[in-house]
Amino acid sequence: MAPEQTNGWQWDAAGSKVWLGVAIGVAVGVGIVVARRKSANNNAFTTRAVDRISDFAEVTRDLVSRTKAIQQEALKVVQDAGQLWMHGRKLLGH
Repeated sequence: MAPEQTNGWQWDAAGSKVWLGVAIGVAVGVGIVVARRKSANNNAFTTRAVDRISDFAEVTRDLVSRTKAIQQEALKVVQDAGQLWMHGRKLLGH
């Protein structure tokens, strides 16, 4: 197998295998650390989430009702503005 040359660096098969091994080792190590950390924090998060699910549902329901009220008021404002615009055009004779 012929060595490859990239940007002035010459890579041979042995050097590539070493760097590939180092990269895989680091990835596996980081994966293990993340997996252990996640499982410890995940149980606490799940417990807190289950304890607060009713509060979350209530707040979400309140936000939806407020958003609906704001949308209805905005629709009324737009309709009133349209009527005023038409009335103004009639006054000007357009």
